[in-house]
Amino acid sequence: MLKLDLRDIACGVLLVATGLFIAIYASASLDVGTIQRMGPGMFPIAVGVLLIGFGTAIAIPAFFRAGTFDQVEWRSTAAVLASLIAFAAMIRPFGLIPATIALITISALAEPKFRLISTLAMCLCLPMLAYLIFGLGLGLPLTMFAVPF
Repeated sequence: MLKLDLRDIACGVLLVATGLFIAIYASASLDVGTIQRMGPGMFPIAVGVLLIGFGTAIAIPAFFRAGTFDQVEWRSTAAVLASLIAFAAMIRPFGLIPATIALITISALAEPKFRLISTLAMCLCLPMLAYLIFGLGLGLPLTMFAVPF
């Protein structure tokens, strides 16, 4: 047992640092405006302040409780990062639907027990939902499916 909950302290400090960076960058480079006439910097500053608040709420109680340092599950971490990289690499040449299917399939490998039926169900439902929301609902000019060769 550790005397402090170092994991929550580290996470809280990272949230506070991220919130500070976002708030300072947005206030220095974007027009904030007023409450009645909000500028483009108002929302990023609000998100930064919220991150600072959440980070503080996580870090301060961690100084007063004991904690353990759990093992990092490298398989899950690698699978999630690989799925994000695959999505980013596939979205332009192949389109949203194949990139989403690759994201779902690779991130499903993070789970110790691979479930084929639920992965196939997600591979059918989530790309269809993305098409309905982004393609039809919002009318965004995204390529849904493309063959790059």
